[in-house]
Amino acid sequence: MSASGGNRAVIAALLANLGIALTKFLAWAFSGSASMLAEAIHSLADSGNQLLLLFGGRQARRRADAEHPFGYGRERYVYAFVVAIILFSIGGLFSVIEGIDKLQHPHELENLWLPLVVLLLAIGLESFSLRTAIRESNHHRAAGESWFGFIRHAKAPELPVVLLEDVAALTGLVFALFGVGLSGLTGNPVFDALGTLLIGLLLIAVAIVLGIETKSLLVGEGARPADQRAIEAAITGGGEISQLIHIKTLYLGPDELLVAAKLGFAADLPLARVASDIDAIEARIRAAVPIARVIYLEPDLYRAHGEPEASARRQITPPPPTAEVIVASSD
Repeated sequence: MSASGGNRAVIAALLANLGIALTKFLAWAFSGSASMLAEAIHSLADSGNQLLLLFGGRQARRRADAEHPFGYGRERYVYAFVVAIILFSIGGLFSVIEGIDKLQHPHELENLWLPLVVLLLAIGLESFSLRTAIRESNHHRAAGESWFGFIRHAKAPELPVVLLEDVAALTGLVFALFGVGLSGLTGNPVFDALGTLLIGLLLIAVAIVLGIETKSLLVGEGARPADQRAIEAAITGGGEISQLIHIKTLYLGPDELLVAAKLGFAADLPLARVASDIDAIEARIRAAVPIARVIYLEPDLYRAHGEPEASARRQITPPPPTAEVIVASSD
């Protein structure tokens, strides 16, 4: 996913949430609605989350240095994980605590029309933010891929985070609308407190999903199956090697993939030929999967099935025990 696409969705969500948070706080101040306070805190937390995502994207663009030779791409995952924690604690737990308090100490709502108007306005703004996130996500979602699959397998965290936040925000607004509306119709403030509890439980559930997905990215994920197959085909497609012994891939960041492979070459090939063949394989990998920017290819002695081991050893002199022949390259 390009950073610009994610940034557009994040900025749209940030502007919408700042405006929504202000109106919700005003509505809470004049009405005393617990649902409005929970929603205001939710929107304020979302605004902080979007600022963190933007900051994380900026940090991730720093160039590699001696301390971080593979760069800072994973900073985007770190800040996405922080977003999940904030959504869980400030958004979810606060709403649950506020809902329980209002159940124990009911408060009659005042100026009922104001929170209803604010909620309807907020639904419109959140819908605009969600529409922007969906439109940007469609540029990066594979054909036929479900939305659950996109959120589960996306390597760039910004769009899945914004999508889940916007869906949670819209659902929370509906909970708040029903809570405030039923409290106004029945004169019973318990419905407002129940709406607050539902908002809190929803945010906790979304935060758990985000936390699980970003933790997986932080720990380290390999290439998607389609990219893995394309890399393997690029390695074996030219006929230079006798065997692909093993291969490992790792995302260094959303737009940078590390590829490491051990390649089996015929025992009688000269070193210059092996180096030339590895260069050709590397070029095919980059053409097949452009985000494969860091590539390490290790040549190894390949012994055909049934060939005596001593015969293979006589054809090529191995390096000393402490040395390792590795041809590596990276951008």
